[in-house]
Amino acid sequence: MMRRLMTALVPALLLLVGAGAACSDTSDSGGKTPTPETSTSASPGATSTPPPAATPGPLPAITLEMVVDGLERPTFVTHAGDGSGRLFVVEKPGRIRIVEDGRLLPEPFLDVVNVVKSSGNEQGLLGLAFHPEYERNGRFFVYYTALDNDNTVAEFRVSSVATRADPRSGKEIMAVPDKYPNHNGGMLAFGPDGYLYIGLGDGGSAGDPDGNGQDLLVHLAKILRLDVNSGSPYGVPDSNPFIARSSARPEIWAWGLRNPWRFSFDRQTGDLWIADVGQDSVEEVDFQPAGSKGGQNYGWNVMEGSECFKPATGCDTTGMVLPIFEYSHDEGCSITGGYVYRGKAYPALSGAYLFTDYCSGNLWVTRQVAPGEFETEQAGMFRRSVSSFGEDESGELYVTVDPAGAVFRLVAK
Repeated sequence: MMRRLMTALVPALLLLVGAGAACSDTSDSGGKTPTPETSTSASPGATSTPPPAATPGPLPAITLEMVVDGLERPTFVTHAGDGSGRLFVVEKPGRIRIVEDGRLLPEPFLDVVNVVKSSGNEQGLLGLAFHPEYERNGRFFVYYTALDNDNTVAEFRVSSVATRADPRSGKEIMAVPDKYPNHNGGMLAFGPDGYLYIGLGDGGSAGDPDGNGQDLLVHLAKILRLDVNSGSPYGVPDSNPFIARSSARPEIWAWGLRNPWRFSFDRQTGDLWIADVGQDSVEEVDFQPAGSKGGQNYGWNVMEGSECFKPATGCDTTGMVLPIFEYSHDEGCSITGGYVYRGKAYPALSGAYLFTDYCSGNLWVTRQVAPGEFETEQAGMFRRSVSSFGEDESGELYVTVDPAGAVFRLVAK
């Protein structure tokens, strides 16, 4: 049963959560009021950017319109921010393809098949982010599982031909050892602060057997925040929440995440929306307001969503941040996080965060109706397995469909 969750952000202080209240069961007909978002490192008064004052009207019918097909297991679609209007589509085996003027170009933008391990269902070329100054510097970043199983972030540059990257320009930025083939994360995104955010899963198997979710000395099960404009191969921002703690990795921005396959920043407010894929019971949406100082612990593997996981009852949830929305595996099996719509074509969707489930195709829309308060409703169903959402330069939304091998545009009627 889907659970409709609403939360109120509170200023400043770390809230000490009672284990019984946080882990008790809820009825199918009611919602659960989770712990307000707090963090040991949150600054006083860190709250979300207020939503638009206008009350949104009824949701339009949302459908999919094919843009291109003929792709091999597409995992992501995005734009370069260079004014070209091109879409860049990531293929799991290790290629990046270009869609230009509605046509799939025959030659890949980048081909790194020879260094990518894609034999596992969750392995492959998984993420792509263009530098905010790509039009000037030609830099972009990819995330893939390497032949030795490491979760790897590498930098490349475009060649003198705008539709071809220079394969010789590649350099490894980070490699995180991983002994299992699943829960690899894979999201890359530049935040409004200009830093590169990286989503890593807990390293796999089932249930986080190594306890990576709650271990600040490992990069797995975290969102990292790097400065790729300084240092070699990167710098760590002075404002990262654990930079002064010897018992934590300085790159960590957020922790307690099982598999944050897709997260995104609201291009208007800077709020961070995280879709974390669950274990056996719960899929969740987490929220971090713009202006946060980071350091949030989203609970895994002590919790799965708002429920105790390890232990199954009586877990200590002190300082943990609960999701703003969750749904059970009666409604799907693997969340695919999307974006807050900021395009111009469909004003009725403005400010709405759209996401779906890979298995069921259920589509949901979440809106922030007041600072720290959220409402979620089901907005239809995609009868396709959506692996990722993506934005074009104008903020219109697209999805990649796997294994059908296509990119679709979201259309609201």
